Amino acid sequence: MSEEYTDEELEEIRQRKLQELQARLEEQRRQEELRQRLEAEKTALLRQILTPEARARLTNIKMTRPDIAERLELQLIQLAQAGKIVRPITDEELKEALARMFAKKRETKIRILHG
Repeated sequence: MSEEYTDEELEEIRQRKLQELQARLEEQRRQEELRQRLEAEKTALLRQILTPEARARLTNIKMTRPDIAERLELQLIQLAQAGKIVRPITDEELKEALARMFAKKRETKIRILHG
C-alpha cells in the first residue's frame, strides 16, 4: 500500500521542510551571534582586570588547557562583578591564583586516595 502524493502535496512538503531548515539555521545564527557577543564582553572585561602580561599568560593557558583557562576566567569575572578587583591583576598574582587552583585539586585527590 504505497501513498501517492500529488505535485501540490509534494511541493507543500518541500516548502515545509525548507521553512523548518531555515528556522533552524536562523536559530543557529542567533546562538552564534550571542556567543560572539558574550565572548567579546568577556574579553573586554578581562582586558580591564588583567595586566598585558597576565592576559598573555591566560592566552597561553587557553591554548594548552582550555578547561583551566575557562575556570580561571569565570572566577576572575565573578570577582570583578562582585567589586573585589580594584586594580588590574598582575602576571605574578595570576600565577599564584593558578597555583592555588592546582593545590586545591591535588588536596582533593589526596583525600580521595586516602579516604
